Amino acid sequence: MTTVVALGGNALMRPGERGTAAEQRANLREACEALRPLLGDGELVITHGNGPQVGNELLRHERAADEVPPLPLYLAVAQTQAEIGALIESELEPVAGRAVACLLTHVVVDEGDPAFDEPTKPVGPFYDEARAQELERERGWKVVHDSGRGWRRVVPSPLPLEVVELNAIRSLLAGGAIAIACGGGGIPVARHDGRLAGLDAVIDKDRASSLLARELEAERLVILTDVPALYRAFGTDKQEEVRELDADDAEALASELAAGSMRPKLEASVEFARATGHEALITSAAALSSALQGQAGTRITS
Repeated sequence: MTTVVALGGNALMRPGERGTAAEQRANLREACEALRPLLGDGELVITHGNGPQVGNELLRHERAADEVPPLPLYLAVAQTQAEIGALIESELEPVAGRAVACLLTHVVVDEGDPAFDEPTKPVGPFYDEARAQELERERGWKVVHDSGRGWRRVVPSPLPLEVVELNAIRSLLAGGAIAIACGGGGIPVARHDGRLAGLDAVIDKDRASSLLARELEAERLVILTDVPALYRAFGTDKQEEVRELDADDAEALASELAAGSMRPKLEASVEFARATGHEALITSAAALSSALQGQAGTRITS
């Protein structure tokens, strides 16, 4: 069996933490221990988010801009892929007892994707209005006011179309290694005259994980988040845990959710289930063992 596991942000950073390397490594130690039930169950690919990490990287670029030139966003994604991959390798290999390899992964998107006309994904630090307007003029950014906390850059979040390093990932799996790939949704690129051109965008990591699972013909997609299962009427007195959804019901539930909540996870799961006929599982790292036994989590079926 081939399984793709998408690690949620809480696998790396918890509320109230600064996100130091030591904090992230300690959190990953717990997450990697939770993956034990999957380690002897065939081929395994780990994906992960990078939202706070890429935000920190962009802040470093901004603070040091007078001394060294800032890098484009797609290279900040690449940097954080390597940073987080190194941490996962160091914690997962002792638990797995076999090779773990991080592969910097490019993901092709369509430059004509409507997301490029309407950037919506906030990245990087907050600015006051004057600085935000200056950055719009100087760098061509789009900035928006964010929840009363200041102004922030927003970038496109296009749909992923192709995992460039797919064959390299297959080779790692065939050699017995656990592969870490598509970190942060992948480095967004377009193809120009046989070359890859980086784009200033951020790809949703759950959608990229679903694409990777489909291209690998994986039998299982597991999306780990900070709750043990999905809930109807979440946060109300009518809150109800959902254990199983078929693709149509999951799609209907997703349409009721806010874009920044569990919606992308549900939509990614539906895409995988419909394309493969296999199940996707949404749960937390702590509940993973029980979820694999059918005692927790939410399953999305075709």
